[in-house]
Amino acid sequence: MKLPFKRLITLVAGTALAGLVHAADLKEIRIAVPDLSAGTQNSGGGLTDVLRSQQIFEKAFADQGIKIQWNYFKGAGPVINEAFANGQVDLAYLGDLAAIIGRSNGLDTRLLSATARGVKQYLGVVPGSGITTLQDLKGKRVAVFRGTATQLSLDGALASQGLSEKDLKIINLDFNAAVAALAAKQIDATWGGSNLSSLQAKGLAEIPLTTKDLDGAGSVQAVLVGSGKFVDAHPEVVAKLLKAQQQAVQWLTDDNNKQAYIELVSGLASYPPVILTNDLKDQKLSEIFPSTLDPVFLGKLQDAVDLASKERLIRKPFQVSDWVVPGLAAAGI
Repeated sequence: MKLPFKRLITLVAGTALAGLVHAADLKEIRIAVPDLSAGTQNSGGGLTDVLRSQQIFEKAFADQGIKIQWNYFKGAGPVINEAFANGQVDLAYLGDLAAIIGRSNGLDTRLLSATARGVKQYLGVVPGSGITTLQDLKGKRVAVFRGTATQLSLDGALASQGLSEKDLKIINLDFNAAVAALAAKQIDATWGGSNLSSLQAKGLAEIPLTTKDLDGAGSVQAVLVGSGKFVDAHPEVVAKLLKAQQQAVQWLTDDNNKQAYIELVSGLASYPPVILTNDLKDQKLSEIFPSTLDPVFLGKLQDAVDLASKERLIRKPFQVSDWVVPGLAAAGI
């Protein structure tokens, strides 16, 4: 049944007024990011480093007196999901598995934006180990950070070769601990990001393959998710934030800014620039950092959900299409 025009206008005006009241009540936006830095500064890499360095969110909300609180977590996705559960954060930039686990475990999160796609992962092994393929990992001690996108990446890579975690001796170590353990030869191998190149440069590791060698199997996707409570209470704030985020996305997807991006992240993360230079030498930023929740990206996320369910990393699978916020998500930007 159609509403009378005057009543419809009243409802729309009332909704807009309610949104303004909610925005007026909001004092800060709490954003969670996994901390990938090896030094004293914080770095999440990718979009978050650009957003912070250019103060994009801070400038966007200055006129409303809304502060931006960046919270960096060394415990990455698992700890951020706990923070969501405890109502300590409003938004989070996460790798695919952590976001998927949260949703599957009952966290009321909403998928707002893609933040990275096709991110390369590496196999690092002890020099002279003779490990050159994933098949060679059978029965070996392999470190991986459980509950993070790196674990799902490993599972995807293994599945592409007819293997699973059951074929390996998995040891749960965070990123820095895994690097230290590999350097000390306490493990046979680890699966992780481009920081493994630093060990290779020092002769402390060999990198026999990456996800690129597997035709992309095991590559990582990343997303921005928000708590359902926050998104429902402040839809106009979320819309404004996504619009502001596009400034960073536009800068980041301009391949002319590749060297500036490498220098930015390397400085914040305390990594030698050559690591990121080598990592990105065969990739374009314009291919990695689009924010749109397009069918291809959502399809890869659904594949990730299905794989996580198959490998029993989550209890209950779900439809990614039900996760997207209509009208707010970056699909429309």
